Amino acid sequence: MRNNTALILGATGGIGGEVARQMRDAGWHVKALTRGLEKQSEVRDGITWVRGDAMTRADVVNAAKDCSVIVHAVNPPGYRNWSKLVLPMLDNTIAAAIVESAHIVLPGTIYNYGPDAFANLTENSPQQPQTRKGAIRVEMERRLHEASRLGAKVLIVRAGDFFGPKAGNNWFAQGLIKAGQPISSISNPGSSGTTHQWAYLPDVARTMITLLERRHQLEDFARFHLRGHVDPDGLEMVNMIARVVARHTGKTPVIKPLPWWLLTLISPFVVTLREMMEMRYLWRTPVIMDNSKLRAVIGFEPHTPLEQAVEESLIGLGCLTQQASFPKVAAPALIG
Repeated sequence: MRNNTALILGATGGIGGEVARQMRDAGWHVKALTRGLEKQSEVRDGITWVRGDAMTRADVVNAAKDCSVIVHAVNPPGYRNWSKLVLPMLDNTIAAAIVESAHIVLPGTIYNYGPDAFANLTENSPQQPQTRKGAIRVEMERRLHEASRLGAKVLIVRAGDFFGPKAGNNWFAQGLIKAGQPISSISNPGSSGTTHQWAYLPDVARTMITLLERRHQLEDFARFHLRGHVDPDGLEMVNMIARVVARHTGKTPVIKPLPWWLLTLISPFVVTLREMMEMRYLWRTPVIMDNSKLRAVIGFEPHTPLEQAVEESLIGLGCLTQQASFPKVAAPALIG
């Protein structure tokens, strides 16, 4: 059982939940740590939920017993106390992984890169971030690299901006549209003509699981980049949202530039907006993630067509009602 048992930290979130469901469907025994449980553990929807807190080392170590994989996808909601909580939570995961000689899986971002590394990012591009979150991301990877020398194994999958049916804490659901609300207008945070990258969560999760199937062939500290959906001019994503909404409702939403000036005024009083403002440089600079290493190892990159991915996201976020516009498929298309 051990070789097929995984612990998910952050299974109630976007990427953690998607990985948990896909691992379960792929035949893994999945355990998920959660604070919101009256009993010590219970099984729901084929996942074993275990009571515990990612900030408490003993809880993580106990939950990780007999696990060969620990997916570290936990983040404080709304970025609250992000800088104070992220590293202690990661240290607890590292401690548990060293005890179990387990693989740590981390959903990575491009925050740890600065403009000097743009536009083409490889796994070995220099990491010289210009933001607080970027510096923390660099430190996270440094600690994971050290853990890989102490008995743990590490798999980092970096991707662009996440979006998906159950992902609420991201630019798609908080910046371009508003989750849970009908869409009459769409905000575009990007600069005209600036390339931007998006990552559909089901594709990210499938990539992680495919790599885990080959984990014994990977280096102890393995990093991979996803190409995802490349928006070449900063308009493809917002235009696709408008197209999907119009097909569902008969009304085409208005696309407006994101009022950065207003966010600047409000951000001192709203933590989420303050953190979003810090990432503004990523909307002004073209970024392309090179997936050559990923394709060399698994031969492809999972890739759901953009229109389908956007529609499923808008339905899952409660912005559109369900329609049978796309047949449900077992797996996304593949890109080389």
